[in-house]
Amino acid sequence: MNLYEDKFRFLNYNLKKYNWRLLLLVIIATTLGLFVIESAADGYAKKQLLGMAVGLVGLVIVSFIDYNFILKFQWPIYLAAVLMLAAVLVFGVNVNGAKRWFSLGSFGTLQPSEFAKIMMIVVLTCLITSHRDQISQLRTLIMIGIIYIIPVFLIYKEPNMSTTLVFLFIFVMMIFCGGLSYHFIGRVCLFAVPVIGFLVWYIQQPFQILLHGYQLNRILAFLNPSEYQQTTANQQYNSVMAIGSGMLTGKGLNNNTITSVKGGNFISEQQTDFIFSVIGEELGFIGSCVTILLLAAIVFECLKVARNASNLSGRLIAAGVGSMIAFQSFVNIGVATNLLPNTGLPLPFISYGLSALLANMAGIGLVINIDLQKGRR
Repeated sequence: MNLYEDKFRFLNYNLKKYNWRLLLLVIIATTLGLFVIESAADGYAKKQLLGMAVGLVGLVIVSFIDYNFILKFQWPIYLAAVLMLAAVLVFGVNVNGAKRWFSLGSFGTLQPSEFAKIMMIVVLTCLITSHRDQISQLRTLIMIGIIYIIPVFLIYKEPNMSTTLVFLFIFVMMIFCGGLSYHFIGRVCLFAVPVIGFLVWYIQQPFQILLHGYQLNRILAFLNPSEYQQTTANQQYNSVMAIGSGMLTGKGLNNNTITSVKGGNFISEQQTDFIFSVIGEELGFIGSCVTILLLAAIVFECLKVARNASNLSGRLIAAGVGSMIAFQSFVNIGVATNLLPNTGLPLPFISYGLSALLANMAGIGLVINIDLQKGRR
């Protein structure tokens, strides 16, 4: 077998085992997103369509590259992630006090943290598999945590608290899937409960330094909505009104009547962070349920691939991608329905955002390749 076949193995895959179901779910979700984005705001759907086309090509290409081959480049991938995140703090575009994007001129912007999610899933997979026998030892977890926390800290400094939480959730889930003992988990939970309680108290104090002013206001608005209804909590209040007004079947796409919350321009960033409010208003309860079921099905497919993976590395990557999509979906919908404090996370495959879309597509490509490798070892 030559090097080309050995590393990429295009000639050895059985396409009958290709996960067409997962690919179809992603295409349906992204297509739904295109229609909703077109309805939410003018001028974004065409760019998203281009991103969808490029993303699908990239997905298919990645799905035929042996993920075990990709894992061999863990340190170059890690270095690239850290350099990207450090560079955006220096050369990134400053938007409302945050540096999260590189300007690409007429092509829009690039958000490194979205790609760093997939890159760090790969890196964390290598770290866990290389220490699988010591994963429940505190020293091992501290070592892995130090390596992982560097890019997370750079994202926190952008500042980008929501993406920081995504990274932390991915870390917890992948460590758990890596074989962390239940005894150790129990001890961590006993320690975590009082720490979380202390943090909830601390962030409400005038001397706290963990959160920026706008981040603190969002949490306080969630805890005391009546006091912030006309200011910080106004966005979420309008979002809930929009979702409720859609009732069972919604008002229809491209509905711009002044009586609608969207038409009255009562919600900003409708095409990204609050895309679910547009779905609720224009597609109603049925459209909202379809959206949730689509995302749940994608997560389920990822977890099923993780369960049936041929090795621990495949299980960890699939679980990492699945947990990332699940957490972002839960938080985005939770914010839109006022079940969680306001934070800026896109709805995977639905919200406008080329960086997020391309990164998610690459993650799904990895998952499909893992499924293709099933039973080959």
